[in-house]
This record gives sequence, structure tokens and C-alpha cells, in this order.
Amino acid sequence: MKANDCEVIILGAGGDLTKRLLLPALCNLGAAGLLPDSFSLVGVARTDYTSEQFRDYLKTNLDQFVSDKDSKVFGASLLQKTQFVSGDLTDPKTYAALKACLDPKRNHIFYMAVPPQFFLKIIEQLGAAGLTQETNNHSRRVIIEKPFGHDLDSAKKLNSDILKILQEHQIYRIDHYLGKETVQNLLAFRFANGIFEPIWNRRYVDHVQITVAESLGVELRGNYYETAGALRDMIPNHIFQLLSYVGMEPPISLDADAVRDEKSKLLRAIQELKPEDVIRYAIRGQYKEYRSSPDVNPKSNVETFVAMRLLIDNWRWAGVPFYIRTGKRLPLRATEIAIQFKTPPAIMFKETQVEDLSPNLLVIHVQPEEGISLRFGAKVPGPVVKLGDVNMKFQYKDYFGSRPGTGYETLLYDCMMGDSTLFQRADMVESGWRVVEPILDVWSALPPRDFPNYASKTWGPHEANELMERDGRKWRNILS
Repeated sequence: MKANDCEVIILGAGGDLTKRLLLPALCNLGAAGLLPDSFSLVGVARTDYTSEQFRDYLKTNLDQFVSDKDSKVFGASLLQKTQFVSGDLTDPKTYAALKACLDPKRNHIFYMAVPPQFFLKIIEQLGAAGLTQETNNHSRRVIIEKPFGHDLDSAKKLNSDILKILQEHQIYRIDHYLGKETVQNLLAFRFANGIFEPIWNRRYVDHVQITVAESLGVELRGNYYETAGALRDMIPNHIFQLLSYVGMEPPISLDADAVRDEKSKLLRAIQELKPEDVIRYAIRGQYKEYRSSPDVNPKSNVETFVAMRLLIDNWRWAGVPFYIRTGKRLPLRATEIAIQFKTPPAIMFKETQVEDLSPNLLVIHVQPEEGISLRFGAKVPGPVVKLGDVNMKFQYKDYFGSRPGTGYETLLYDCMMGDSTLFQRADMVESGWRVVEPILDVWSALPPRDFPNYASKTWGPHEANELMERDGRKWRNILS
């Protein structure tokens, strides 16, 4: 189904986000026939471009970052309908010029492709210019990138200030992880298959591991990373989004608020760590080359690796630990959710050569390959009773083919359709920061004394392994 008629306005259109992700995503949507026939694009930035010069700039990026032939063809036609407004994003004159080039009888989506310190300033300018007022059933929506706040207090204040100008239904807090098919498939996998949901609880699940590993370092993002760190950058948004889909209760429908209500309940049920628990159950690390990266303090104590154990205080998950880890300069790039089930009693095998029974393991592979695998035990052929682990593996590309994608296509399309299911609500953002806040407090009060403490291409500091070993468990060995 084609999206509703709209104009997309990218504020900060001269940056990497536009050329590497947003433009390719729009071209892919157009090539798939999902954009309205009248769709148009407007860029706003300080760059001193005319609309024609902006089109030339996008044409260069189109050739470089859009690989699919049909998407390139659509992109060429899109550029013909693209406009540009040059101006300072904090200057009211810029918004007067923007208002003059927009059609008030169409839906408008404003995409904040800007650093977080400009979010509120731009929304205030949009409001003052009358660009956020919804009249005659014409929608006005604003997409906000992460990070949404720097801690719990700043997130609450940002929510409060924005809600003075916009209504909650106009705000789309985006997390590109939720644009990945495997993440979206978690709802279908859990609730459309009768064999999994009955065992998705504390009676059968031993523990859950969520890993978001990056093989690259901070590269040229030192300025940002010095103010964020791995904890702020990844945990309250990306990883908690994955955790909420794994742990949430069945929603009463696929209505956006029904789904988000259950995700919010799950996030509120995460047990807050006491200061003494932070020291025991939250691990931080820094890879050895970090301090020599551009724009990084040579004595920096910013973490590039985080691992922790969390518990969820509800009936389904009581006593089941959720282990999460994320870091840079790890051995490979991979995001996965591993659900390890409890090991069955081995008493019937006591007279055989079977010494240990391996636990069943369900792995949801989010990236780079998208799919699901299940490990279970089977008898090795022969007269003697021996067991071996076997794997059943499903990959999206094998069943449904592959199509070009950046992870933003679904999110942009949903925003055009007014579907906020995959976007964070204010209470969800604040719930995420509530869990992270005690860790931030302890870590700021007790700076690490051993940074840097892990080598590149390893799985973080040894304390991360000890975190699991104390519980008699170990991290899954991710090979590819």
C-alpha cells in the first residue's frame, strides 16, 4: 500500500545521515512503489546552496550510496521534485522561508538530522513559525534521533519541553534497530507460533543473553563518544528495545499503543541496581587504542564496553537473569539475542556414555545476517548411545530473498502512515534512563583505575567473563 501523501523535510540535510541512510531509504521505498505519487523532499541546512546545487549534491550521493538499479532510477525522479532552504537552524528567518516553500494542504514530516542539543531549539522554531499546527486533517510529525536526553532528568525535561509544543502523537522518537526485520519478527515469532510462547517464561528459560558487538572503534566520533560512552549510547535505547520485545507480555492487539503499553510495563519491571549491585553486576571496559583516537582525551575514562546482569520483577521472568553486553573493537560485528533453556534431568542416560546434556538454545540473529536458529540434542548414529548438538537455522534471505535496505525504510514508511508502533513513547524513554541512572551515578563517583583494560579484537575485559562465571554460566561463543 502506498504511503499517505506527504512532504519530508530533513533539517540538517547536509550531513552523513541524509546521504548514507535517509536518501537511500527513500529511494528504496520509491522503487518498491510505497511512496505516494506526489511525494517530495525538502532539505534545510546552513550550506549556501540553491535548490539546483542541492540536487547536484544529492545526485553525487545517489551514485555513491544507492546500489539498487531501480532505486537509482526512482532517486533521479525524486531529485527533480526536491527543494532546498539555506539558513541557520536557530534563525526564525529560516523557518519563514521554509514555510513559504511548503504546501499547507499536505502532510509534513520534519526529520531531525541534527545533533541532540538542537532538538528543542528547532522544535521551538517550528512551533513559533506555525509549522507544527495540525489543521484540516493535515498531519505534522517530527522524527527525533537518539540520544533522547543525557540522563533521567534531562530526558524528563526534554519530554516536558517538547510536549509544550507538540502532542505525543506527533513525536516519533526513532531507533533504527527497530527497522530490522528480525526485531519486528519477534512479535510474530512469539505470538503467532503456539510452540514457543508456552515455554517463554521462568519455568523453562535459564537465562537470556543480548549482545551488540561492533568490530570498529569510535573512528571519527570521538567528540560525541567522550560525552556519551557505551552505556548512554547503546543501553537505554537499542538494547532495551531488544529486551522489551523479548520480555513483554502479549498485547491485546497490534495497535501502536497496545504494543507500547506492554513494552513500557516490561521496562518499568527491570529491577534497579543498588550501588553495591552496580559494582558487582555492571562491568565497563575501554579498548587499548581508544585514548589515541581523534578528539579523545588522552586520559579519558569513557567506557567503550559495557556488560551487566539485570533481573525483571514480574511473574513471567522472576529469577531469570538477562545478561547484556555491547562494545567497540570486538572480534566481529554482530547483534543477537540468545535464549538458553533449562537443562533437562539426565537420570535416564546414567547407564550410557552421555555425560552432560547441552541446554537447548534459541538464537535470534539481528545483524549482519538476519534469521533464527535453534540448537537441540540428537542421537549420534551407531549402536552406542551418544548425543550431539544439531542446529536448525532459518535465514530471511533464503526464504524471502533479499532486497536493498538501510534499516530506515520501515520506520519512514510507518511515520508516513501514522503508525507509531516502532517508535519510543515518552514513558519508555524515561523508564530506560531510570535503569541506567544508578550505574551512571556510581561510575561517575568511582572512576576506573585500570583503563584501558581490553585489547582490540577480544570480547572485552576479563571481568565480563567473571560476571557470568559467578552464576555458573558463560557467554555464548559467537563465531559469525
